[in-house]
Amino acid sequence: MARPDELTFAPLGGVGEIGMNLSIYGLGNRHQRSWLAVDLGVSFGDEEHLPGIDLIMPDIRFLEKERKNLMGLVLTHAHEDHFGAIIDLWPKLQCPIYATKFSAALFEAKCAAERNAPKIPVTVVPSGGRIDLGPFNVEFIPVAHSIPESHALAIHTSVGTVLHTGDWKIDPTPIIGLPTDERRLRELGDAGVLALIGDSTNAVREGRSPSETEVAATITKLVKAAKGRVAVTTFASNVARLKAVADAAKAADREVVVVGRAMERVVQVARETGYLDGVQNFRGADLYGHFPPDKVLALCTGSQGEARAALARIANDDHPQVTLNKGDCVIFSSRTIPGNEKAVGAIINGLVTQGIEVITDRTDLVHVSGHPRRDELRDMISWVRPQLLIPVHGEPLHLHEHAKLARTAGVPKVLICRNGDLVKLGPGDPGIIDQIPSGRLYKDGTILEDSKSRAVVERRRLAFAGCAFVAIVVTEKGELSDDPEVDLVGIPEKNAAGEVIDEIVFDVVVSTVESLPKARRRDPDAMAESVRRAVRSVINEHWGKKPICLVHVLTV
Repeated sequence: MARPDELTFAPLGGVGEIGMNLSIYGLGNRHQRSWLAVDLGVSFGDEEHLPGIDLIMPDIRFLEKERKNLMGLVLTHAHEDHFGAIIDLWPKLQCPIYATKFSAALFEAKCAAERNAPKIPVTVVPSGGRIDLGPFNVEFIPVAHSIPESHALAIHTSVGTVLHTGDWKIDPTPIIGLPTDERRLRELGDAGVLALIGDSTNAVREGRSPSETEVAATITKLVKAAKGRVAVTTFASNVARLKAVADAAKAADREVVVVGRAMERVVQVARETGYLDGVQNFRGADLYGHFPPDKVLALCTGSQGEARAALARIANDDHPQVTLNKGDCVIFSSRTIPGNEKAVGAIINGLVTQGIEVITDRTDLVHVSGHPRRDELRDMISWVRPQLLIPVHGEPLHLHEHAKLARTAGVPKVLICRNGDLVKLGPGDPGIIDQIPSGRLYKDGTILEDSKSRAVVERRRLAFAGCAFVAIVVTEKGELSDDPEVDLVGIPEKNAAGEVIDEIVFDVVVSTVESLPKARRRDPDAMAESVRRAVRSVINEHWGKKPICLVHVLTV
């Protein structure tokens, strides 16, 4: 007798970390499954650990292998950590993509701004709509979040219904878009939910996230009180916040000037999709200098300290059109993403040094998270009443706290998994039944590299201990035919005693070559290896670090 279909879930990114979200759901048996992918996002590189790496993406080799069984990719919303990898990775999958209107429009604008972006078709689904993808019936349920048209997905199957929450919070007054659809979530709970796959980002924070409306009131108060120029920086995608800033400017009789490409792009898409209807027209950065200081507000990119974004350039006083002076005010209407603290701190310090007043969420309610705190997580559990809860979208601490909360809230089964775990959701007892290939891909310039790639590993070593280049010209008998060339990069010029390290290395190269037995002298590879070891050893002796050493032996 054929075994009944199993419903499985596997995270390929976004579990045990925040960012790089990719979840897959499978329906079928061990030999043949249909797959559904949810989101395909990026994480951002960290210069300290990954020099030169801009973006980190999930490794999708498993989905490449299963391409013919992949029914489609469904997007919960248009944040980079949920859709930022599509342009680079979709060509390997070529599957249909489904998203609601705003997400599809923002994706189209992103493709248009990218050089040589492939043509990627997206099917638009109405908010609240349902689509059939093979054996999956996917329903888009509106939830509040910090970007328009965020959706939880109810994935209906023959085995049961899974609620994939995506990023969400409870905000009865979200300014833009629909609040979280409590009524529909309660209906799902009444009908029976097999599993809830839930956002854990704020699972360590008690209480509830404040509303966007409260932030809007604070921003209005601050802008009205400001005497000189005002700059506000926030996540470009937070259209509700952009509207709140525009309303505050209007109340204070100020013109809004948009500074930064990402901000311009979102404003354009938000206007096209009707989310800024009734909001005054914004001005281009070229008009900033035409307005008196108390009549202008600059809406800037750069809330995360990005070096090339508008705010960093303004803080360094090298923006071609926008300047700030003593007595002006900058409002950081954002939260610093972990890992960006240094970069943001440098900008804030730069502004303060110039006598500019800086306001952050440490002192004023100028930002709220788009993720649920503990009371909101309890509400979701009580509405949906899942048989199983799997915490996702969080670091290990967040997952652990979410799991603990779910157990106390009476969820019958709670399971913590990691990227690459294949979890059976039903029928029968849930559990981890297999491992599937997972990992990271690095976007290095225009190339996608495996995380074990030589370039990344070597670059880290180069950043730590520099490089020694040695060129040796020898005769066929292995005698030096000229002085060796030594070039040290990223290595101190002198040791602690004041001796020149170049000269020390030069002497070691000569003495190493001359002391080699005749047979090794005639073997260029053996000579190069002996010199390499000697150079690394002598530099370590005088500096305490072993550089990369490249030796080139030329026979004449």
